[in-house]
Amino acid sequence: MDLELRHLKTIRAIADAGSLTRAATALGLAQPALSAQLKRIERALGGTLFERGREGVRATALGDLVLERARVVLPAVCGLQEEAVRFARDGAEGYRLGGTHGPLLGGLVDRLARTEPGASVTTYTSWSEREIAGGVAAGRLDFALVGVCGESSPPEAGRLAWTEVARDPVYVMLAAGHPLAPRTEVGLAELADEAWTDVPGDGCFGDCFAAACVRAGFTPARVYEADTASCAHLVRVGRAVGLCRATFPATPGIVTRPLAGAPLVWRHLLGWHPEGRAAGRAAAVLHHTRAAHEEALAHSAGRTPAPPPREGGPR
Repeated sequence: MDLELRHLKTIRAIADAGSLTRAATALGLAQPALSAQLKRIERALGGTLFERGREGVRATALGDLVLERARVVLPAVCGLQEEAVRFARDGAEGYRLGGTHGPLLGGLVDRLARTEPGASVTTYTSWSEREIAGGVAAGRLDFALVGVCGESSPPEAGRLAWTEVARDPVYVMLAAGHPLAPRTEVGLAELADEAWTDVPGDGCFGDCFAAACVRAGFTPARVYEADTASCAHLVRVGRAVGLCRATFPATPGIVTRPLAGAPLVWRHLLGWHPEGRAAGRAAAVLHHTRAAHEEALAHSAGRTPAPPPREGGPR
C-alpha cells in the first residue's frame, strides 16, 4: 500500500483526538474500520505509530516522526489547493508579466494596480530576453517586456506578437565630476580611454557596442559586466563609464548623456502569444507600458531640466 494524503490526515486526527474512539467519531468512521486502516498504514510505514492504553493512545517515536512530517505536508498541500483555485478563478483577469532590468516593468505594475486594483499581477524577471520570451511562448507568462538593439529581431519572433513600445538612443553614464559631465551630449570617440560597465544580456547589444567603438576608432580596453547597482557604483566612484537606457532613473552622483549621433539605439518591445489567454488585453497593456515609458523619461537622469523662471515671471 502506498501512503496517501488521506492516511496522513487519519494519523493526525488520531493524534489530535487522543483515542481511536474519538478519532473515529471525528472522521465519521466506525472504530473497527479505523483500527483496520491504522494497521494497514503501520504496515506500510514499517512500525507501530501509536501505543494504546487506558488513557487513550500515545504516539511512538515513529509516530512522532510521521506527525512532524504531516504537519508540514498537509498545510502545504492545502495552500497549494487554495492557490490553484484562486489562479483558476482569477486567471482570466490576472496579469503575469515578465521583464528584464529597467524601470518600465515597475511602472507597468504600478499602472495596472492603480487602474485595476482587483486584478492579480505577478512578475518574473531575468537578464535573458530569450528566457522571458520562452515563458510567454510556453504559457507561463502573459506578456514579455524586453528590449533589443537597433533593428534586431526579438526572440521567439515566429511565435509571439511583438509591438514596439518606444525607441530611445543609448546614453552614457558618467560620474557627476567627470570632465564631460557638463556636456549635453558626448561623442563615443571621446571615451576611448575609459573602462566601461554594462549589465548582462543574451541579445546582440554587446556586439553592436563593439562595432560602434570600432567605427569610432577604438576598442574598449575593459568592460565590467555587472548588475545595475554595481554598474552605478563603478560609475559613481569614477572606475568606469556605463551604457544605459534613456529611462535610467536619476541617481545621486551620476549624470547620463546621449551619445552624439546616436550610434546605438534601444527598442523597448512588448510581446504576447496571439492565442494566449491575455491576447485580448494586449492593447490596454501596450497603452499602460507606453505611459510608463513616458513617466520613466520624465524622471530619468538624462532629462533636460526646465530653465529657472525669469525675475518677475510666472512661478
